[in-house]
Amino acid sequence: MSTFIALPAFNDNYIWLLLAEDGERLAVVDPGDAKPVINWLGKHPEYRLTDILVTHHHPDHVGGVAALKAGTGCKVWGPSAENIPARDRALDDGDTLKLFGQTLEVIAVPGHTLGHIAYYCENQGDPWLLSGDTLFAGGCGRLFEGTAEQMHSSLNKLAALPAQTRVYCAHEYTQANLRFAQAVEPENADIRVRLEVVDDLRAAARMTLPSDLALELLTNPFLRADCEAVTQAASAHAGKPLSPGLETFAAVRAWKDSF
Repeated sequence: MSTFIALPAFNDNYIWLLLAEDGERLAVVDPGDAKPVINWLGKHPEYRLTDILVTHHHPDHVGGVAALKAGTGCKVWGPSAENIPARDRALDDGDTLKLFGQTLEVIAVPGHTLGHIAYYCENQGDPWLLSGDTLFAGGCGRLFEGTAEQMHSSLNKLAALPAQTRVYCAHEYTQANLRFAQAVEPENADIRVRLEVVDDLRAAARMTLPSDLALELLTNPFLRADCEAVTQAASAHAGKPLSPGLETFAAVRAWKDSF
């Protein structure tokens, strides 16, 4: 079960569909709008929606949940610490769930919201991660409810997963994120090359996801707060010396907020 389809929603959201190998069942991730999912199901009547996976409570992630559950009777999974509409099973850090024969691990990743969770699947050596609005391609989520310390800790959890883990996040922010990353590390050749590729993809109206952790570790400044170049850039921007790690991360997150 590693077939993913992205349905665009709103201005820059992606609603991910996970298709079972039996060609009959599917799960939906963070359906902020029911219409794209209903339209897809109408064109693929052989599939039935059995599960909805929710990462956090923001309206652009849960706005379509109740309608889809009412229309299909599917099961809704979501974080226990947040108000998730029509939720059947409340999930906490370390919980597991079975989906189409595979085991998904729940990872608490507070920061963007206080109860945000991610879903990780080892997938027989081809791992993948549903990161919601915590880890983006080239970036991370804003701190709407949590602290820099919480987000830094959450990202460190995700960064410790296998490097080949494919990252399915919820927004098409890659180009803007990498432009910021280049401002932080103008001498980083990996960022330069990645941004060139992403610029070409966006010019052709193509999506830039999924990413993978190996690439993120090379190009995402929020995963590189221990790197000397990032600490030096953050210190220069802040106008004072900063320590690697959390202090640098907090400064880079504040820098990005006004970039």
